[in-house]
Amino acid sequence: MSVRPTVDFLLYDWLSVDSLNQRERFADHSRETFDAVLDTCERIAREKYAPFNRLVDTQEPHFDGEKVILPQATHDAQKAYADSGMLSAAQDYEIGGMQLPYSVEAAANAFFAMASVSIGSGMLTTGNANLLMAHGTDMQKRVFALNEFNGRFSGTMCLSEPQAGSSLSDVATRAVPDGADSEADPLGPRYRLKGNKMWISAGEHELTENIVHLVLAKIPGPDGKPVPGVKGISLFIVPKKLVDTDGQLTGERNDVALAGLNHKCGWRGTTNTLLNFGEGKYPVRGDAGAIGYLVGRPGEGLKCMFHMMNEARIGVGMAATMLGMAGYHASLDYAKNRPQGRPMGPAGKDPAQPQVRIIEHADVKRMLLAQKSYAEGALALELYCARLVDEQHTGAPEAADDARLLLEVLTPIAKSWPSEWCLEANSLAIQVHGGYGYTRDFPVEQYWRDNRLNMIHEGTHGIQGMDLLGRKVLMENGKGLQLLADRINATIQRAIQVPELAAHANALGKALQDVGAATKAAWATGNPTDALANAVPYLQAFGHTVLAWIWLDVALAAQAQPDSHARTGRLAAMRFFFHYELPKIGAWLQVVRDRDLTCASLPEDAF
Repeated sequence: MSVRPTVDFLLYDWLSVDSLNQRERFADHSRETFDAVLDTCERIAREKYAPFNRLVDTQEPHFDGEKVILPQATHDAQKAYADSGMLSAAQDYEIGGMQLPYSVEAAANAFFAMASVSIGSGMLTTGNANLLMAHGTDMQKRVFALNEFNGRFSGTMCLSEPQAGSSLSDVATRAVPDGADSEADPLGPRYRLKGNKMWISAGEHELTENIVHLVLAKIPGPDGKPVPGVKGISLFIVPKKLVDTDGQLTGERNDVALAGLNHKCGWRGTTNTLLNFGEGKYPVRGDAGAIGYLVGRPGEGLKCMFHMMNEARIGVGMAATMLGMAGYHASLDYAKNRPQGRPMGPAGKDPAQPQVRIIEHADVKRMLLAQKSYAEGALALELYCARLVDEQHTGAPEAADDARLLLEVLTPIAKSWPSEWCLEANSLAIQVHGGYGYTRDFPVEQYWRDNRLNMIHEGTHGIQGMDLLGRKVLMENGKGLQLLADRINATIQRAIQVPELAAHANALGKALQDVGAATKAAWATGNPTDALANAVPYLQAFGHTVLAWIWLDVALAAQAQPDSHARTGRLAAMRFFFHYELPKIGAWLQVVRDRDLTCASLPEDAF
């Protein structure tokens, strides 16, 4: 069973991505070129990733005292991915890119996430390079970003620290100017960094010639003390190995040392590291301190880093989505082939009758349909967001600005909703397998372990909920929320004309009204403590409303298709979501409207 028909339907029949070739940037493309990219990535994922998903889970990275050892399969997969050109898929022809729409790039990368998210496919490297293309100097783009796009270098993002996970205002890594000539360095103002960074994915390996770390650190103020809060944070390029202005290795190792490997429950094929910057293990030019080059202006590091963080949040959402999809496909195959039990007749079960396959039981169908509604709905959401990126970059000015604002509002949902509900899909996939689901003889237990990380990757639900209710729905006087409501209402108006969809359209309209009323009620006192006490239930209700809208819009496209099993399945998944999932928002919104402080006000001694 392949996910390709679903990808094709969403890209072409729903989002009309093939029409993008009417825009100047994509004029050289057609559905044929898009399909060729999808074909290539699907093949590489099938040949270089999927067969080794269990291998990289059991043969974890290990440090031999000098370097991190990874299975040969990881090296082969990394090379195949880089050779495919996907690292620079959306970049200009002039720098070796393919000028693909981001929506096609995202769809193509979905195959790798489904085949083996643990091997990875360059999400951090591409995001790192894209940040430098947006905020770096011409020299930084040429030396670092372009060598990431061509696969010579790889990239990381270094935010968290042992004492400061998501609380970036408490970052303790320091950066001081490196000598009198530091401002004149052609690679950017040169600093010496000292500090520790934790949870750094792909922070140490031998897969590429070099690793480009993007590091948040604070520059001391005139009084020698760091500027408090996030406004004091700056961003630095800290390469593992120093390079010259042509991007060639100088032979000098930068003062970046592996302090240890983190051993997580999932994504075991990806090195996850604690890095020490500037401890003196690898002195540079006789001194301790890692050499780093300032990106952008001092004090604007977090602003620059959000360029990469937002991209990574959508990437995490896609990873969670495709893990949910992988579990769904595995459990569907199992359910079609596993005989167990007998149907219930008027006189009960007849033990003389042959066993039936478990997919014939209503409760197994419930679990499969739930997985389908979560995974395929999440994939539609992620591709919709990718299509907004294309609109932001190539649309007319007003449409581009609308896309920018819609992305701001939808990004917390695109990250968090699949992370929660596609994990639930993986749990249901285990349940469909019964006792076998807990064994390593079947892949679903690994999918669950891998997906459990995505609830924390790039910000927890609590962080995303506060971002959504505390910032995104309020920004620009609520314009983003209104734009989203307008899009949802447009779908409702189309669906209400279709008899089979009218009741669902009305249910979505009611949900949208309830979310709007809860948003106002949450902020009725103007007190953030009251409003944000239930930010996660708000995120859950908001997310379910968005997914109901996505499913209704997808159903409109499916309704127009000729009768087929795929059409029947999509419409059934939509009905399932409206009947079984959308009603859940009532309980979530109730505590938001009431500004319930049960959780916020409970003293710690009462636990």
